[in-house]
Amino acid sequence: MSELWLPGPHDEFVASLQRQIARFADEHGAAVVEVELRDGSLLTLAALSAEPGGGFVTLVPFGDEPLEVIVPLVAVARVTLAAAAASHPLGFSATPTSGA
Repeated sequence: MSELWLPGPHDEFVASLQRQIARFADEHGAAVVEVELRDGSLLTLAALSAEPGGGFVTLVPFGDEPLEVIVPLVAVARVTLAAAAASHPLGFSATPTSGA
């Protein structure tokens, strides 16, 4: 199978993933969220949004310049949640913020 089939709307998947990230962060103090795309790209996220819809999601990676990466949800190969050290500069927001 070359494409991932997801039951239900993608916004439900994103909302569920955001809840899982929040739970993980509550249990471990803070979460570092990495998304690997099917092309091998690896993004450490500041935020994730179900927008713009239609099967596409917005990934907001950390970086010096403002950046939003809009990809089809089927482009996501893996999501990794890791506990962040207390001094770790990265953290995750459930929805993009203007300062992200």
